[in-house]
Amino acid sequence: MTEPIHIISLGAGVQSSTMALMAAKGEITPMPVAAIFADTQAEPKSVYTWLDWLEKQLPFPVHRVTAGSLLNEIARKRPRGSFRVVDIPAFVVNGGKVDGLINRSCTRDYKINPIQKQVRALCGLTRKKSPDYPVAIQWIGISLDEVSRMKEGREPWIENRWPLIELRMSRQNCLKWMRQNGFPEPAKSACTFCPYHSDSAWRSLNAEEMAQAIEVDERLRKYPATEYRTKGVLYLHRSGRPLSEVDFSTEEERGQLNMFNNECEGMCGV
Repeated sequence: MTEPIHIISLGAGVQSSTMALMAAKGEITPMPVAAIFADTQAEPKSVYTWLDWLEKQLPFPVHRVTAGSLLNEIARKRPRGSFRVVDIPAFVVNGGKVDGLINRSCTRDYKINPIQKQVRALCGLTRKKSPDYPVAIQWIGISLDEVSRMKEGREPWIENRWPLIELRMSRQNCLKWMRQNGFPEPAKSACTFCPYHSDSAWRSLNAEEMAQAIEVDERLRKYPATEYRTKGVLYLHRSGRPLSEVDFSTEEERGQLNMFNNECEGMCGV
């Protein structure tokens, strides 16, 4: 039995970028054979700019894979004229109060599945039966402050590893390491319309990206409620208000908690 190959699941935000650069400097071993970035085609421009820079710093290739445009899929119509449903996370408002988030499939469809397909190709498993033992070890950039997001993989042929957890590194530790090594700070990685955004993340979107997010937010309320298996009204912002009407002052100013401080690693909801 050959040793499994090591592959980075690259979200292109703070944690996974730190992990990739640490591997490049030999501070995390063994050297990965590749990193894989799952592109929803809905990231802010800043993420793609960062990824272009990051690729040039790494001694191993970065494979960009995609299941297509998540934004286009959200907007697609069914033949009968109603909007085609794609489960992205959104806040449900019932009786004027926010009542949790709807279930979503975007993580698996647009992050996990494309990455696993590429891992299979790198392992020579295309059109072959998956073995019942690990042939790939996938590095996931979850840091110590989000240890609750650690989950074992569902496939026996791919094993998850969390190097930042092993090193007891928090997100702040990652930022400190980047500064100490002379690297710029990465942009936060998540779709422009991700409801886990803090208000500072919403503010960081440019005008075009914010307009895109507002369009998605408004579109959610055009879906029939039964399509989402809920009788509530859907919103992208945690306040349960239209995105176009939200006051994006800081969470500290309003005493609100940032629900999702780190990047999208494609592990949420799994």
